[in-house]
Amino acid sequence: MLGHWKPRSPNRLTDREWHATVLRVRGEFQEMPCLRVSAAQARALFGLADPLSAWVLSRLTGDGFLECRKGEYVRRNAQP
Repeated sequence: MLGHWKPRSPNRLTDREWHATVLRVRGEFQEMPCLRVSAAQARALFGLADPLSAWVLSRLTGDGFLECRKGEYVRRNAQP
């Protein structure tokens, strides 16, 4: 329905913070091309709250930069 407003999530970042966070996580995978992390490991490694970490991993996967192999996120062009 058009015009129906939902409350803003308390986990939502400003656009600037969102882009900086996505770039930071992407940079970690670029610096360590063989990095393989589960969703839980990614949360701890990047110091992100659960929903935010999931959103970032989803974004990078949707962009084709990451893929999920056997429950681990890896760079798409990384060798198994």
